[in-house]
Amino acid sequence: MHIGRLHRSWALAWLALTAAFALHVADEALTGFLSLYNQIVSAARELYPWLPFPVFTFDGWLTMLVVALIALAALTPLVLRGHVWLQPVAYVYAVVMMANGIGHLSVSAYLGIWAPGSTSSPLLLVAGALLAVTTRRARPATSKS
Repeated sequence: MHIGRLHRSWALAWLALTAAFALHVADEALTGFLSLYNQIVSAARELYPWLPFPVFTFDGWLTMLVVALIALAALTPLVLRGHVWLQPVAYVYAVVMMANGIGHLSVSAYLGIWAPGSTSSPLLLVAGALLAVTTRRARPATSKS
């Protein structure tokens, strides 16, 4: 397959995960995710005060996520150009988003409710897997010695 096509596929997968992440943020914001999250973190910190998980205000949380989404979208042209330094970033991005999706679905199963953010979680799983696969395909060829 031509390298230009590989980079286009990689960039489309990056963009797809960013779109899925944006939908996920909207899903969380509209279904009251932060309220559940803050309750869980507060309860966990009472038992384990060393846990590094913060409690957020809605405005701070949403601002942080919107800035992250803008930054991720802004990297898309660099992915399209095949910048090698973005490959580890892409793997981390894919794994974090898949873990996020699994986390929402796991909380749903554990609590016996459809937890906020769970509706869009399958999109994170699929788009994250797609990014991981296309990142692997877009890596530069290694020389055989």
